[in-house]
Amino acid sequence: MMGAGVKTTEARITARRVGKWFGEVIAVNNCTLSVGTGVVGLLGANGAGKSTLFKMLAGLIEPSHGAVEVFGQRLRRDVGWYREIGFCPESDALPEWQTGREFLSLGLRLMGFAKAEVDRRVDYWLDRFALTDAQNRKLGGYSKGMRQKLKLAQAMAHDPAVIFLDEPLNGMDPVSRKQSIDLVRELGEAGRTILVSSHILSEVESMTSQIILIDRGRVLAEGSVTEIRDKISEHPTTVALVSPQPRELAGFLIGHEHVVSVEVEGEQVVVKTGHALEFYRALPVRLLESGLQVEEILTLDDSLEAVFQYLTEN
Repeated sequence: MMGAGVKTTEARITARRVGKWFGEVIAVNNCTLSVGTGVVGLLGANGAGKSTLFKMLAGLIEPSHGAVEVFGQRLRRDVGWYREIGFCPESDALPEWQTGREFLSLGLRLMGFAKAEVDRRVDYWLDRFALTDAQNRKLGGYSKGMRQKLKLAQAMAHDPAVIFLDEPLNGMDPVSRKQSIDLVRELGEAGRTILVSSHILSEVESMTSQIILIDRGRVLAEGSVTEIRDKISEHPTTVALVSPQPRELAGFLIGHEHVVSVEVEGEQVVVKTGHALEFYRALPVRLLESGLQVEEILTLDDSLEAVFQYLTEN
């Protein structure tokens, strides 16, 4: 079996004319793709078939037709290769009665690690995601952002070569979001294969320049983010920042670079930006400068719709 640190120029993930349907509903339709090392973004609107494709690629469900292979193996036929796979699902079904430490420990024990190694890895990943102080709390008391970070930690703790991250930044505060993005980039540069799914172009753009667009269950386009961004630059992205100090935050953001307009709606500060990537990159620094708090970032519109419309019409 290939170790997690081994690099290869060959494709690690392949799908050949893969399809999946549930009754009369076609979730994925004749998808063909090939992914090597590094970070690749899988982008599509909600309901485009991303999660279904992810589950097939990770060996969690069987395709209705076509073939999926990881390292040239069909995971559901050779389950030993699951040791090389990390998976962070979009859905949240954590065991509420377990503590954060117990949850990570159980996953590593199931992977066959000895107790001393389990403890070492759990300590490292709890610290990496700033969850050490919450390690003995029940997961039922974790916030959405904390639960998301714990899911990421379990996907990476066993040092897999291939990592699937399905909407990994949901519910995170800006600082945690930046730290997670930096970690994904770091692992990709170290030779891991990371496939990141999102319906928010700017999130994936901050991790990688290589993307795959999926629409209505089929691969619509592949290429660099720059090529895609050129087609939607005239459509500002609308972002809502949830803050206990909305008016102060709005006043601080007015006039900043990349900010087209700012409005206050209850506890949300609604920002329109023509350069979402640059806005997200600058936001943590701006918040540290201001001393203002942001509890959550929400994207209110789907920038990919402009891309889909352009591609399908042309």
